[in-house]
Amino acid sequence: FSAFFLYNLISHYFNRRKSAYVLWWAAGVLFYGLGTLVESMFTLNGWSEPIFKAWYILGALLGGAPLAQGTVHLLLKPKTAHRLSILLIALILFATTCVILSPVDYNLAPTGKLSGKVLEWRWVRLITPFINLYAFVFLVGGAIWSAYKYTRNKRKRFMGNIYIGVGGLLPGIGGTFSKFGHTEVLYVTEFLGLLLIYAGYKIISNDTS
Repeated sequence: FSAFFLYNLISHYFNRRKSAYVLWWAAGVLFYGLGTLVESMFTLNGWSEPIFKAWYILGALLGGAPLAQGTVHLLLKPKTAHRLSILLIALILFATTCVILSPVDYNLAPTGKLSGKVLEWRWVRLITPFINLYAFVFLVGGAIWSAYKYTRNKRKRFMGNIYIGVGGLLPGIGGTFSKFGHTEVLYVTEFLGLLLIYAGYKIISNDTS
């Protein structure tokens, strides 16, 4: 489904006005899909260092940030959005490099779930909350703010943004369940979240009112 959504976004970019937010959303959906692919590999093949590090980079660092940055380009002035893009890319590249280079404590490697606790450079994990908070504020908060603006006069855009906001929130809820050992809930909420984000995107992009 991520591949299908990605195709829609790329077609949108080339067939309509070439907007930065569409490229960021395309990158977000690509990383989202790759992240869930790695989770599937873990479920089928078990824990390994390459799978773990790929999961951490694609999920913890890139899971929602590119989608949120698309919203940044929609809501903020271009100059501000580009500056934030540079800062976000620099932070993610730094964190990705640290994750790749960090030794792994195999004694802490769990057999039933993926966890960042195995990173011996524990300070690297302190970067993740900042990126996730940034993603939450702009993806979910931006959708809610946009929905509020369209409350009275554009019902379709209001509903589209509500779908995007809820869709962006669901993986976080699933992630909370996974911390208590219910990883299957995360997989379901990731899929439902992407379905809702897609539905919201289609409603808004097709609204010509």
